[in-house]
Amino acid sequence: MTITLRFSFLFCLLLFFSCKGPELAKVEKIIPTDKSLTESTVSVNTIKGHIYFLASDEMAGRDTPSDELNIAARYLATTLERYGVKKIPGADSYLQQVPMKKITPATKGAINVNNTTFKLADDFLLLSGENVDLKGEIVFLNHGTEEEFKNGNAKDKIVVTLAGYEGQSNPQEWFFAGREKQKRGEDFGAKAVIEIYSNAQLPWSFLLQFLNQPRTIVDDKDPNEKKNKTPYLWVNAGDPAAIAELKKGQGSVGTIQVSGLKEEKVKTYNVVGMVEGTDPAVKDEYVIYSAHYDHVGIGAADAQGDTIYNGARDNAVGSVTVLSAAENIAKYPTRRSAQFIFFTGEEKGLLGSDYYANHPMMPLDKAVYCFNSDNAGYNDTSRVTIIGLTRTLAQPLIEKACTAFGLDAKEDAVPEQGLFDRSDNVNFAAKGVPAPTFSMGITAFDEVVNRYYHQAADGPETLDYDYLEKFFKSYVYACRLIGNTTQSVFWIPGDKYYEAGKELYKKP
Repeated sequence: MTITLRFSFLFCLLLFFSCKGPELAKVEKIIPTDKSLTESTVSVNTIKGHIYFLASDEMAGRDTPSDELNIAARYLATTLERYGVKKIPGADSYLQQVPMKKITPATKGAINVNNTTFKLADDFLLLSGENVDLKGEIVFLNHGTEEEFKNGNAKDKIVVTLAGYEGQSNPQEWFFAGREKQKRGEDFGAKAVIEIYSNAQLPWSFLLQFLNQPRTIVDDKDPNEKKNKTPYLWVNAGDPAAIAELKKGQGSVGTIQVSGLKEEKVKTYNVVGMVEGTDPAVKDEYVIYSAHYDHVGIGAADAQGDTIYNGARDNAVGSVTVLSAAENIAKYPTRRSAQFIFFTGEEKGLLGSDYYANHPMMPLDKAVYCFNSDNAGYNDTSRVTIIGLTRTLAQPLIEKACTAFGLDAKEDAVPEQGLFDRSDNVNFAAKGVPAPTFSMGITAFDEVVNRYYHQAADGPETLDYDYLEKFFKSYVYACRLIGNTTQSVFWIPGDKYYEAGKELYKKP
């Protein structure tokens, strides 16, 4: 470089750093910053337009599955296309079909052992299997371990065990143990597997609220895979005399009848698009920006007679934050590529994100970050709550983005709620991808939050759009900083998902 060129370069730098006020604004027009690029696309009127559509009464609460949810998927897909977001290479659509089935629980049923009768729902539930009409000898196998099945002569018997395994007390562990026992029953030729349920952590009355309702599940099993048809049931241990009769075995004969169970295959979709990065050195890497777009549909009427659970906060707001990032990054791409995903079935058990994490449309080991957006509500408009803020190296970038628009970035204030593991981000975290969730400011699940959380009152007209404008700009700015950074945004060492991340990215 000649002396003249060096002088010119230094003079330009001096001019840039000495500019103040209007002069600096002029320079930013020539060299825009990530903050100014954010401000150029995020508009409160656009935010309102999207939210008022997605959370309108006509969308009937966007239940999974429903025609209205599929309309919302089309709306998100066409909006991505209008913004210039591309389909995933090799895909013919922005829609990733997520195979699901809707299960309507049985309406009639009884278990009879000698002179004892267990009634459906009050005394027992069919957890897995089809409608049943069978008769067989009872055999009690304690906790139903592999060894106990081997030695218990289970073939053609109705096997009865205690729920879970010895030493287990967590109902979630019991579910996993039960699946093993059902498969064991199939392998050993049992006619049915019945577990005796008694757990103070989750009383039978609460269990009914979850398991004796219509439910939707992912239906992604290989059609060629052998289906386990062995009925698997839980019996309430509330009546000691009846349970003693059930455990007698040794020649006792029982019958099981269950009818009215229905299964229906349904169509529902994740919405997925991408924008290619600008830097050849890192454009093979990408950042996921995600939110779920479903809600809970139609429910019990409130005091005003409203039965539509609009889901403005949960999660039209989250969906539109991701749309805002898509609009911005499509217009001004970042160094890394960007992927935008809108998940179905979050309210049914994180179904869409679970399916995507196991059937990714782009390699997960190239996803350096997942910046999810989900909300229960808000009670503090001075802050943004980032669930997992302190768990990744992106914390300073997120804090910088929020501060720029007058908001404080705060870690989860209600860790007892387990929110990190209750949203779609956890399915990516479990694979090893750093994945916090960007949420509106919440300090507690208090009356202000609960007034709207999963309630018919959660309509678009109840939102503070001045706050949302700052909230959206903070998210989009943070997305730009993460997409452009040269620094690592990996897990903090020692985090619960740190080792999974090392395995995913082949880190030493």
